[in-house]
Amino acid sequence: MAPRFYLTTPLYYVNDEPHLGHAYTTILADVLARYKRLFYGTDSVHLLTGLDEHGQKVSRAAAKAGLEPQQHCDRMASLWIDVWEKLGISCDDFIRTTEQRHVDVVTEILNRLYQQGDIYQKEYEGWYSVYEERFFTEKDLDHGKDPIGGRPVEKIKETNYFFRMSNYQNWLIQHYEKHPDAVLPSFRMNEVKGFLRQPLEDLCISRPKSRLTWGIPIPWDEDYVTYVWFDALINYYTATKFPPEAVEVAWPADIHLIGKDILTTHAVFWPIMLHAAGIDPPRHILAHGWWMARDDAKMSKSTGEVVKPLELADKYGPDAFRFFLMREMVLGQDAGFSEEALVNRINADLANDLGNLYSRLAKLWHQFEWGTVPRHGTYYDYVGKQLPEEFGYMASSLEDLVRKDIDAMRPHSAIEKIFQAVRALNRSIEICEPWKEERGKSASIANSMMDAFDVLYKVAELLEPVMPVKMAELKSWIYQDSPAGRVMSPQPGRHLFPRIKLEKRPQGAKLQDETIEITIDEFNRLDIRVGVVTAARPVKGTDKLLSLEVDLGSERRQIVAGIAETYSHDQMIGRRIVVLTNLKPVKLRGELSRGMLLAAGSEPELALLTTDREVPPGSKVI
Repeated sequence: MAPRFYLTTPLYYVNDEPHLGHAYTTILADVLARYKRLFYGTDSVHLLTGLDEHGQKVSRAAAKAGLEPQQHCDRMASLWIDVWEKLGISCDDFIRTTEQRHVDVVTEILNRLYQQGDIYQKEYEGWYSVYEERFFTEKDLDHGKDPIGGRPVEKIKETNYFFRMSNYQNWLIQHYEKHPDAVLPSFRMNEVKGFLRQPLEDLCISRPKSRLTWGIPIPWDEDYVTYVWFDALINYYTATKFPPEAVEVAWPADIHLIGKDILTTHAVFWPIMLHAAGIDPPRHILAHGWWMARDDAKMSKSTGEVVKPLELADKYGPDAFRFFLMREMVLGQDAGFSEEALVNRINADLANDLGNLYSRLAKLWHQFEWGTVPRHGTYYDYVGKQLPEEFGYMASSLEDLVRKDIDAMRPHSAIEKIFQAVRALNRSIEICEPWKEERGKSASIANSMMDAFDVLYKVAELLEPVMPVKMAELKSWIYQDSPAGRVMSPQPGRHLFPRIKLEKRPQGAKLQDETIEITIDEFNRLDIRVGVVTAARPVKGTDKLLSLEVDLGSERRQIVAGIAETYSHDQMIGRRIVVLTNLKPVKLRGELSRGMLLAAGSEPELALLTTDREVPPGSKVI
């Protein structure tokens, strides 16, 4: 019986080691796959990941290392596989585009498209990015550089083969009208539809061997190799035609995960290629956001902001690293990353809430020997009415709530619901006060606390897809299997996640959420004024920033604000806002910002601060 849920990640370029973005996408895929196996059975899921090993970028990286391209790919593939194993990735198939099974499928599809007249040859001149492995037109360029990563491009004129992608533009538009959730989140679908409002150009699908030899040969012309994107995008289908160990895998993919920077290639090029070849497109393409460093800049090698996953996994443990990534990012939105935020999350959620819960229960169980007391009644009957409403999660519906969130691709929300139960369980212990000598020896308290272990075991089961090693360990600490069946086995003194002490901070630095008191004189140094937005536009290359022109009475200023996920640029025009005007100017994504508007809440649900009646622009807040 074929798996009912086929989950795929992008193929990663093999020319360098994995970074934070690669790790996030792959861990996300693994977490979703593990949840699906938990809820629907191990035979119902198939997870594919792998490596893109062709193209000019890989060829140049191999030459730089003094290796043949295949030697370089083999060496790098071992590194990637090792990283994924250490991060607990449970993939069912790991595909490499240099494998013969993939070469055969790409060759067959190329021949099919060529024979039906969808591929032709012509001379072409354009701007080529080695990093993106793509041609760009003059109008595509951003200040003379590629519009995706802002890297240099080369002017190239050559004869190549082209795929008649433009013939299928109307089909793709109609497909997305019929399937509005084919691209997720919905605002990414809006981007794709916006792209499709412009005429599609035909896609160059070859490179001459005079410039590049490292690729799958064009089957009817030995002087050319296949364009790396056309080659790589076929792999997800290849894996269903030739899966490992003759496992049946059903096409199409149910969920294909990507970063938002490769949305066009996967949501426009790929489905058209498949449709032209007579193959169904994937059911859903989900584009997640970027991990951002300071100044709202994307973490990347080019900016010097690089996080090496294994270094952090070795330092804090792979399970804690996985937990932070899943807990911190709202799927589809950008998220901020810092080592300090990682440590704070480990200490607050894992050491304090979850770790201390087990420790205190194990200590009390050992102190009062509750295992010798026969059970009667239930934990919920005893303390349920005394607890906040969210305690009901533990009593009946936690697993159902988590399943709904996972099916809706909301892993951060599923984790939060689990920890609401953990916090409620901690509060219930405070209510029962089992540490009091007489109370601790009562049968009612004994039954209450033994049932609390049942709840904790359920929590561990539901967190196991996120933290597979640590939660399996916690389950074994709570119960042991014996010839007589499962028995309670908690032992005091065991610590799941010891608290982490942050390294000493520089003088004057502060921890996240630490409050610093100021005097009224210090507050008066802030020049906060009312302004009116007279113009607004999105900032290129980011989903978070808007560039605003603000009337401050005596002058007009440009202010760049991270509010685009809550307010569109059209919604901002005419709004009365509150602005900190004497903030030191700063450039954000190349745009000068002279001030900062004030808002309340947290992304993406921000609320702008304003006045309850009209006051003239430039009025000072006092």
